[in-house]
Amino acid sequence: MSESYDLERPGRFTVGAIGEPGHRLFYFQGFGTGLEVSVKCEKQQAQALVEHLLKLLEDLPGAGGTADAPTAAEALPPGELAWAVGSISIGLDREQGEVVVVLEEFVDPEESDEAPAHLRVRLVPEQVRALAAQVDALVSSSRPLCRLCERPIDPSGHACPRLN
Repeated sequence: MSESYDLERPGRFTVGAIGEPGHRLFYFQGFGTGLEVSVKCEKQQAQALVEHLLKLLEDLPGAGGTADAPTAAEALPPGELAWAVGSISIGLDREQGEVVVVLEEFVDPEESDEAPAHLRVRLVPEQVRALAAQVDALVSSSRPLCRLCERPIDPSGHACPRLN
């Protein structure tokens, strides 16, 4: 069984990527008191999480945006990836002015009957905006999309199915 983690007040929570665009490995990374946790994820999971978190901030009292653009929370190269993310849950703690993110381990039910591990983090609005800035930075460094089929263009070329 994989280990679960609970980061009540992480010093930082972010997303990173290793490798060249088109062949990158994405990961969420959290830093707590004396603890670093990195879990593998998909780029689309990071994008969807940020999209939903930013919408949640609109419902959080006192979470109004700052005039300055947030600084991206850059990730460090991970020491080890604990496990791969399967599902993601988010919630809102209005009293504390925080959002709660729970990343759950992907467990194939055909291979294991053990409960999945989880990584739970509580984020303040500034951390959410820094995470969003980091995801935007990573996505903007992705491969360009074909204007006709909207699929990624590899450096070696692109056989667009719309040109057949």
